[in-house]
Amino acid sequence: MNNLFPIFLKLENLHTLIVGGGYVGLEKITAVLDNSPEARVTLVSPEIRQEILDLASQNSRINLIERKFNDDDLDEKDLVIVATNDKEENKRIAAIARTRHILTNVADTPAICDFYLSSVVRKGNLKVAISTNGMSPTFAKRLKEVLGDALPDNLDTAMEQLKAVRDMLKGDFAHKVDELNRITAVLTEKKKDINEAL
Repeated sequence: MNNLFPIFLKLENLHTLIVGGGYVGLEKITAVLDNSPEARVTLVSPEIRQEILDLASQNSRINLIERKFNDDDLDEKDLVIVATNDKEENKRIAAIARTRHILTNVADTPAICDFYLSSVVRKGNLKVAISTNGMSPTFAKRLKEVLGDALPDNLDTAMEQLKAVRDMLKGDFAHKVDELNRITAVLTEKKKDINEAL
């Protein structure tokens, strides 16, 4: 059973540390910046891929430190993503971060993660995060492709219209929810039609 609590973070208000500057570090910093372009990121690694150097040259909110990780790199950090190729060092960093109450993700080691990076489907302002509870990132990636193809590209227009309706509605919270549920019921009609056909 997946007991993870889904959450969307405003990384521009936090300071994220990424440890590791290789391919996995590139994957992690890219995921962070794709979802939160204004995120403040410090990346520490004795070797840093050129693609990461290029990202940092275009983004003043990225701080690169070209050396091995020091424990004090965790100072004033809110999240840490550990992506080195040294499993024992990854575990050590995660343990130190935990004593400091810093949420930690360790690449390819779900058992010691506090959070996972999800596969994300984006359609304008709509963002759907997919979790397999760390069991199969490949499945999450494939489901992302399916949802990306299934969701229409013009969702922003519908969301803007619903926001305008919500802003115009009078009454208490419960009344507004009931009215928005009535208006959006059409979104589930296709599902009902498919179920009835089966």
